[in-house]
Amino acid sequence: MNTMTLEGWWKKPGAERPIALEDIHLRVSEDCHLLLEQVADDLQRSHEPEALLDVDLDELDLEMPAICGPLEDCQLRVYISPWDERSHFHLVGHRAADHSLVYSNAVMVDQLG
Repeated sequence: MNTMTLEGWWKKPGAERPIALEDIHLRVSEDCHLLLEQVADDLQRSHEPEALLDVDLDELDLEMPAICGPLEDCQLRVYISPWDERSHFHLVGHRAADHSLVYSNAVMVDQLG
């Protein structure tokens, strides 16, 4: 798998608006890609709006911008877009320093292959 460069945002506790982050670099393993596809298929069948996958930070090849620093937790939010009915995912986590919300733009699951 190739490394993806995603846009990201960081929302400090109590802040009205998020701060744009420099690029987030993410590499999804083949096993994670297969899991994302399975979850997307499950969402299509169940008509559930979304699913959250816990991600082990030790197994995820993730490079956060220096201004953000490391994350203390990380999930991949998988959902089916109502506009094109395709499966998408994005990174959601919390900054270790202050538990601020951090998230990325979405990527279509089928773009991983």
